[in-house]
Amino acid sequence: MPGIGTRQDFVTRSGRRIGVVTHRDGRFDLIVSGREDPDACAASIALTPEESGTLANLLGAPQLVAQLDKQHGGVGGIVTRQLPIITGSPFDGRPLGDTAMRTRTGVSVVAIVRANDVEPSPRPDFVLRGADVLIAVGTPEGVDAAADLLAKG
Repeated sequence: MPGIGTRQDFVTRSGRRIGVVTHRDGRFDLIVSGREDPDACAASIALTPEESGTLANLLGAPQLVAQLDKQHGGVGGIVTRQLPIITGSPFDGRPLGDTAMRTRTGVSVVAIVRANDVEPSPRPDFVLRGADVLIAVGTPEGVDAAADLLAKG
């Protein structure tokens, strides 16, 4: 899209075309085009970079969790769950190591999803931010305890 940015889209099973326009200034538009004419925009939602990051987390983290569940599906007693860092939570702005999650709950953080990026095997000095999603693996009880830990400190 000369002078505007780039457009990437795909066609759904039902024939709808969904796309993202990435503007040169960092803004994003989520668009839905008509079935017959991909240039006829039926709906458009302008997103800030932060909003697009949140949407990426909502869409990307479940896929990562599903893949991890599939990989350890035969191992009994192990679950994978998304644990969000809420803006203003006790660990917003603090390093992952400050949670002492593995020591306190037995849960391992295998990745952190932030905006459009995934940080695999994050180090203890990785600083958490509101809207991050931690991908945690452990026992059901341990993951519940980890969620409480992140929410309450």
